[in-house]
Amino acid sequence: MRKLFFALSFFGILMTQTLTYASTANANIPQDETEQQEEAVTEEIQVVEEAPAAVVEEASAEAPAEVSFTQELKKRFIEGGPGFMGIVLICLILGLAIAIERIIYLNLATTNTQKLTSGVEEALASGGVEAAKELCRDTKGPVASIFYQGLDRANEGVESAEKAVVAYGGVQMGQLEKNVSWISLFIALAPMLGFMGTVIGMIQAFDKIEAAGDMQPSLVAGGIKVALLTTVFGLIVAIILQIFYNYIIAKIDSIVNDMEDASITLIDILVAQKK
Repeated sequence: MRKLFFALSFFGILMTQTLTYASTANANIPQDETEQQEEAVTEEIQVVEEAPAAVVEEASAEAPAEVSFTQELKKRFIEGGPGFMGIVLICLILGLAIAIERIIYLNLATTNTQKLTSGVEEALASGGVEAAKELCRDTKGPVASIFYQGLDRANEGVESAEKAVVAYGGVQMGQLEKNVSWISLFIALAPMLGFMGTVIGMIQAFDKIEAAGDMQPSLVAGGIKVALLTTVFGLIVAIILQIFYNYIIAKIDSIVNDMEDASITLIDILVAQKK
């Protein structure tokens, strides 16, 4: 009886432990599956978050770097070839040098003619011709030089003074227009050099086609590109120099008009002084 009771007790304890282990295993299985699902979702989110970053990196890697204007200009200049592009560049440098020199000279030659005329008239009234000549000698500009030459001949008569003013006015005009013709030469020369480069580039392109015996875009692209670049740079040089040339011509015309007006006023003052 005791053995039977002990066997039943042992069997009961064994069944209880078996059921407990089974329930624990069943409880752990969903937890493990839940953890696996959460890990899978987390990995998917990370993949989704990393995907746009990778796309952005690829796009930034594929996008070309921004090139400055000077770098692009240098690149195109080298592609155009050192021959004609170098000659066109020399035309630009020489033209700009002459234009800047003329602009500085003309600005220094500009004079307040009304103030000078009033000063000469007052000097003639107070100190005579010598005082007026001294005032003109101390004043810069072509108008003052013309006044000085006219006053220097004032003692010989009004006609002599007028001839001196006219003659020296021509000399001053020549000094104002000095080297301006070189600018016009470079304006005409730069586009012609560009067009010559265009013609030579086209000839080289057709030579390549003839040598290859086939019409392929890659054969003629280089020659046509050089031809177009030389033309573009020649036109750019001509446009830049033309702007400076027009400014210089307008400045010269303004100074010449002041010279003519002031010369007439001087002759009138001398005539009034003789009376």
